[in-house]
Amino acid sequence: MIARAFAPGSVANVAVGFDILGHAIAGVGDTVTVRRIADPLVRIDAVRGSEVALPLDAAGNTAGAALMSLREALGLEFGFAIEIDKGIPFGSGMGGSAASCVAALVAANALLDSPLPRAALYPHALDGEAVASGGRHGDNVGPLLLGGLALCTADRLVPVPVPASWHSLLVHPQAVLETRRARQALQGSYALGEFVAQSANLALVLSGCHRSDPELVRAGLRDVLVEPRRAGLIAGFDAAKEAALAAGAMGAGISGAGPSVFAWFDDADRARAAAAPVRAAFAAAGLDSEAWVSPLDAPGAHLC
Repeated sequence: MIARAFAPGSVANVAVGFDILGHAIAGVGDTVTVRRIADPLVRIDAVRGSEVALPLDAAGNTAGAALMSLREALGLEFGFAIEIDKGIPFGSGMGGSAASCVAALVAANALLDSPLPRAALYPHALDGEAVASGGRHGDNVGPLLLGGLALCTADRLVPVPVPASWHSLLVHPQAVLETRRARQALQGSYALGEFVAQSANLALVLSGCHRSDPELVRAGLRDVLVEPRRAGLIAGFDAAKEAALAAGAMGAGISGAGPSVFAWFDDADRARAAAAPVRAAFAAAGLDSEAWVSPLDAPGAHLC
């Protein structure tokens, strides 16, 4: 028995929802093939398409760890063999580790005698993601399971409605910033006022999404807590963000741990028009880049 699944990239944190808010992006992702085997274990048979050597040891690979978690929880007598075809660059802030993890789970779930609902896969996705990020953070894996924009707590997945016309621009400069290094930049003390301001911004963004009100989102989509501590790790970031805002973005910020930059727009044409000036800002910093425009309600992982 064999199944194959595709999981797209993602924008984690979304500026105001550190570790709890994320959305899927269309146009780029990982494909994972899973075969059901008689041996009671999980193994990685191949990883293709990565410029960086990724772990073939199942316990050290996000896809492998997720399926190990699934096997243990369900007490399965059979195992899984995994082949991963990477489409998301390593250390890009585009949710590459999460995409492999979720695609593996969706494929393996199709091979179960009684497949689980998507929400039941979430704890195993968190176990897989922890291998890459060092913690069970749901803001990448959650939207890949649900599609669209999702609020992802430790034990809940909550879809957040957005208008069909709203689009994101994601620009990836040709640079690598590993999640663990980006998290090190967050060490230190924080003022209570920073947390209050960030909470207010998150509330504005979520209210704006539920009410389809771009002005509420525009008022709130600003990261005052994490971005100031990470921006210096990304060459050209400030200019790229300003270019997106000048092009009419409701807000912009670092995608995940970076170095990719995202921006939200209330229509697709503005998002597409903003790609050139944002890429030009990175070019001025000596970095080539790629860009994707995607609806905010982009599909999540699916069998293929």
